[in-house]
Amino acid sequence: MSAPPRLFRRPRLLIVGCGDIGLRVVHLLRGRFRLYALTSSAARCEVLRGAGVVPVLGDLDDPLTLRRLAGLAEAVLHLAPPAPTGTADLRTANLLRILARRGRVRRLVYASTTGVYGDAGGASFDETRAVNPGTERARRRVDAEQRVQWFGRVFGGRVTVLRVPGIYANDRSAGHPRERLVRGTPVLVAEDDVFSNHIHADDLARVCVLALHRGMPQRVVHACDDTVLKMGDYFDLVADWCGLPRPPRITRAEAAQQLPPVQRSFMSESRRLSNRRLKQELRLKLRYPTVLEGLVAS
Repeated sequence: MSAPPRLFRRPRLLIVGCGDIGLRVVHLLRGRFRLYALTSSAARCEVLRGAGVVPVLGDLDDPLTLRRLAGLAEAVLHLAPPAPTGTADLRTANLLRILARRGRVRRLVYASTTGVYGDAGGASFDETRAVNPGTERARRRVDAEQRVQWFGRVFGGRVTVLRVPGIYANDRSAGHPRERLVRGTPVLVAEDDVFSNHIHADDLARVCVLALHRGMPQRVVHACDDTVLKMGDYFDLVADWCGLPRPPRITRAEAAQQLPPVQRSFMSESRRLSNRRLKQELRLKLRYPTVLEGLVAS
């Protein structure tokens, strides 16, 4: 039996990287969009179908598998991370090359990271600050941002780059701070500690939806809440709410000896981000303005 004709009059949205945040977006948009999701895993297709999404098998590392994406959707939500090595995001390059073939994309939202700024010494700033990536991981994100913004300029689509900080939620398994607390991973002593930024997963999904509808052309937006906390204080707060011991505190010199490079890189960058554009341009009213309110709610 064919689908009702009204289904095909809905705008089409392609989600690239439909994990936890992608599925939260699906929950918000189901019934309003015809939803597609790129996945490289055949086993994940059933999960996507159950959520009301049409799965499209393809691998961002293999351009030949992406041909079905050409002309598929008017809007694209790009949530997929770059490959784990290199300074260029070839996955985004492969995706954009396919999307450009029929020129149908009118809205593209890309989820980047606040890590593109590198260390700001605890300064408070908005999206006009120049990027200064301090790691290869962050340089890949800068490369991806430049590619999607070029795509918008050349093909006339509206592109929004969301710079996303640490994501948390009680029902989010990936990267949950409780895992670090259970492992007893240390944090820095107060005098060496750094400011970190946060967003609740549900609020981030709402940001993605609003960016699709209200994002200005080739615009960068900080997708962060109002929290002003140093990293150690954040983990102390989570520990108290989870009923777990607070993490041990170590000096930066001790961290250099005890912790792996990736973890040290997060502990060496300090910044406080303005979310004025988020509130004024996307007109988001945060459901969880601070980490404390997010923890209380969960």
